[in-house]
Amino acid sequence: MPKNQFQRMVFAFLPVLVTVHTYVFYSLYVVNGDTLMEVNGADHVLQAINAQGGVYMFGRMLPIWAVILIEFCFAYGLECIMGSPCSFRLACKVFDPKKDHPMLVETAVICATVGLMCPTMSFLAACFYYPYYSGFNVLTLLANWLKLVGYNLPFAYFSQLFFIQPLVRTVFKHLFAEKQEHSMQPAAAPVKAMEQA
Repeated sequence: MPKNQFQRMVFAFLPVLVTVHTYVFYSLYVVNGDTLMEVNGADHVLQAINAQGGVYMFGRMLPIWAVILIEFCFAYGLECIMGSPCSFRLACKVFDPKKDHPMLVETAVICATVGLMCPTMSFLAACFYYPYYSGFNVLTLLANWLKLVGYNLPFAYFSQLFFIQPLVRTVFKHLFAEKQEHSMQPAAAPVKAMEQA
């Protein structure tokens, strides 16, 4: 997989890019879609969001693109600082990448990433979307956080394991296929030379 710092940054960027869009869609359409349509008297979710002037975040209404951009910045920062390095270390406590099957190691890394990132991003979302218009209460924040973890954890686990990570790994292999092939060619050249001799 990633061989240098640039590739590690790209490998962290790709899942966050897909995940943030997936979670905004999941939150707005699947979890809150019916409520948004009912409150705003709309026929579909996007019409309801436009009718209310955007998505409630930080105590004000923001356009969807701003919500996605804010969540992306926080998620990418967390993925680079905490998600990728810590999840690999946690997976290596259970499996040895040199001895165990790569599928087991990859699955352990994905599970560790979800276990770290989902509660952290859910806490940030509880802060972002907290109903500040009615004052602030720590118990309300904690209740909202637990509610978001309950909604997000099953979705995060299954979407990362069966959709997002396989897609990201396929895209990553195609992006860096040439560089990996070039790095393999010098090692194969001496073998061919020996066979011809």
